[in-house]
Amino acid sequence: MTNGANALIETLVRGGVDTCFTNPGTSEMHFVAALDNTDMRGILTLFEGVATGAADGFARMTDRPAATLLHLGCGLGNGLANLHNARKARVPMVNIVGDHATWHAQYDAPLQSDIETVARNISTWIRTPQQTADLAGVAAEAVQVAMGPPAQIATLILPADVSWSEGAEAVDPLPPIDASVAPDEVIDQAAAALKGSGRKALLLGRRVLTEAGLTAAAKVAKQTGAKLFCEVFPTRLERGAGLPPVERIAYLAEMASVQLNGIEHLVLVDAREPVSFFAYPDKKSYLVPEGCAVHRLVEPEHNALGTLDALVDAVGAGQTRIQVQKAERPGLPSGRLNAGKVCQAVGALLPENAIISDEAQTSGVKLPLYTAGAPRHDVLTLTGGAIGQGLPVAVGAAVACPERPVVALTGDGSGMYTIQSLWTMAREDLDVTVIIMNNRSYAILNIELERTGAEAAGPKAKAQLDLAEPPLDFVALARGMGVPAERVHTSRQLVKALKRAFAEPGPNLIEAMVPSEYRGLKLKALPYALNALEKMPPSVARAVKKKIAP
Repeated sequence: MTNGANALIETLVRGGVDTCFTNPGTSEMHFVAALDNTDMRGILTLFEGVATGAADGFARMTDRPAATLLHLGCGLGNGLANLHNARKARVPMVNIVGDHATWHAQYDAPLQSDIETVARNISTWIRTPQQTADLAGVAAEAVQVAMGPPAQIATLILPADVSWSEGAEAVDPLPPIDASVAPDEVIDQAAAALKGSGRKALLLGRRVLTEAGLTAAAKVAKQTGAKLFCEVFPTRLERGAGLPPVERIAYLAEMASVQLNGIEHLVLVDAREPVSFFAYPDKKSYLVPEGCAVHRLVEPEHNALGTLDALVDAVGAGQTRIQVQKAERPGLPSGRLNAGKVCQAVGALLPENAIISDEAQTSGVKLPLYTAGAPRHDVLTLTGGAIGQGLPVAVGAAVACPERPVVALTGDGSGMYTIQSLWTMAREDLDVTVIIMNNRSYAILNIELERTGAEAAGPKAKAQLDLAEPPLDFVALARGMGVPAERVHTSRQLVKALKRAFAEPGPNLIEAMVPSEYRGLKLKALPYALNALEKMPPSVARAVKKKIAP
């Protein structure tokens, strides 16, 4: 027998949870002390949102959970935004949230809160063991539930006395939950729709966006003449030379409608129906074309790849030859820097087998275009829309895959949400190249201000979206946290900085000074151009969409 903390960690490790991203407090000290007695790797973060985002990135690259160690309800609350993103990404994660001792809760101490209520926002499995002897069994259940299917976030609330008391014993992992292939009638219905007449499309999501899933889906599309799409913000998308290309649904609803226009049958493969990110006056929220039949092939509890393979057989696509993306890179950019040239330089120089954590927002609109034929790489995106994900997810991806270079692209505004990630990158010597697209504004919100039909912006309104005064100095911030950094204003400077960063191990930061992609007349004209798309002939609308967001 041992104390609860030791038994908890040993049970997690036996279940494959061997990495914990931490931001502990007093209630978690026995867990912290127990780390020395186990094979669990503890990685300190300076903010809970970094811990939760890093656990998300780790899970995306390994398909197994990391743990987080958070301090009471306040700590869990601080990590909530990136837990929201992780929930939308449908990744496995085990949160360990410390709590006051069971007999101390009655006194309503200053840090006392209703942790379970906070946890319900992001976790459907929540347990608070009251006895030390029960702790290891509850931990094993947490791992089983997190792994799924469906993969999800499990939250174990750990009272301090349950952690420090003797009488616990580690247990072996519970058997995995079986994932079944979708029923035959569901597969047959989707196959019949795809083999029938009319325009068809497959919309791919979560678990089918790596090579095996993309290859199977491409065979189905080639055999049936269906269009191949993937989610706006994929959890993990494998792409580049040698892989089947897939078209991402656009963020802007008007452009997504152009892509989906005329589709009569939409087959969802581990994805949900496309909807507008926000509601707008006099605009559609549900983006599936009117009259289009939706076929839900893969639900979260299904074996996604097994079901897709069954669809390949059902449409007779087993021997179908598919086209893959040819290897090609853009030339190196020249002249004064802008966001498109940053994306061009990344495409020209991206290392082999890289991982891109993309939160570049409006500045990254051309990244998919310029990296399409780059060496094979993974892209991790902002699944839940809560900004501040890009840097922490890069931390988790680099911990999960230390042999692979990681590139984190983020805006200046979004980067500041979890800038503490840089410190963890330096402490753990992670091979992450951070590119800050500094346009000194919340540029995406300038677009949304125009699109929502709000009153004309005056000085007070514009000030809420402006980051120019005082100017953020990311070079100083990075160096202050132990990360080498430099600022670039020209394409030549950027290329030189990227070559150096990719050649050197460990973290590096490049602050790229770029103008906003949408400003002045271009910003003012964007809503009118978007509104006009639905009135254009489909071929013209698609050409305009490709010009704005390739």
